[in-house]
Amino acid sequence: MSIGVLIGLAAVALVVILLLSAAVRVAREYERGVIFRLGRLKSPPKGPGLFLLIPIIDKMVRVDLRTVTLNVPPQEVITKDNVPVRVNAVAYFRIIDPEKAIVQIENFMVATSQISQTTLRSVLGQHMLDELLSERDKINEILQRIIDESTSPWGVKVSIVEVKDVEIPGGMQRAMARQAEAERERRAKVIAAEGEFQASEQLKNAALVLAENPMSLQLRFLQTMLEISSERSSTIILPLPIELFTPFLNPGRGDSPS
Repeated sequence: MSIGVLIGLAAVALVVILLLSAAVRVAREYERGVIFRLGRLKSPPKGPGLFLLIPIIDKMVRVDLRTVTLNVPPQEVITKDNVPVRVNAVAYFRIIDPEKAIVQIENFMVATSQISQTTLRSVLGQHMLDELLSERDKINEILQRIIDESTSPWGVKVSIVEVKDVEIPGGMQRAMARQAEAERERRAKVIAAEGEFQASEQLKNAALVLAENPMSLQLRFLQTMLEISSERSSTIILPLPIELFTPFLNPGRGDSPS
């Protein structure tokens, strides 16, 4: 066999290898291949696993079906009560229709990011600052629903949207701190007043019991004396009923008429 024939066979083998490498494709479990044959979409998408393409005629675009984490850049928002805040968020989405994600939109990642930013500004601008801080779950649900409806024609499914950080101006933070402190003081005063009221009610009930049974007052007096005697004190004050001093205060009334 001559050298020319060997070179020809080697060239043919090389061409065959190149054609096979161009024709054979492997898609992972989380990938799909969207095929265009002479520019026309060929359904359904290929994969996962091994499949063949027609070299030069078929072109393939790989699409990743895994969930993508999208960080929404910080947005300047004016709340419904005219408070400027700076808010960022995170969105989780995945491709559920590879053909729409390639055919219906030029870049689904950029488009999803842009629609998330505009929706974030629009939704938060319709809520008060207190709602933004206390009703985060409700706002997240509204954001997820609106963004998912907007991206659905592109074959994109937005599953979760979470507002991450809410930056409030320093003056507003100080005002909120003063408001919170005043609220705590108000609650403390209300609790103290309720305690005084309950104590007065109990004292009234105790007075009624003592009035119905005078011996109870004597027992209470002896109990108080026992408590005082157990303390280390050099001075003891003995409370006496005021009735004992009546004859000394009004001596004339103590004499019976003859």
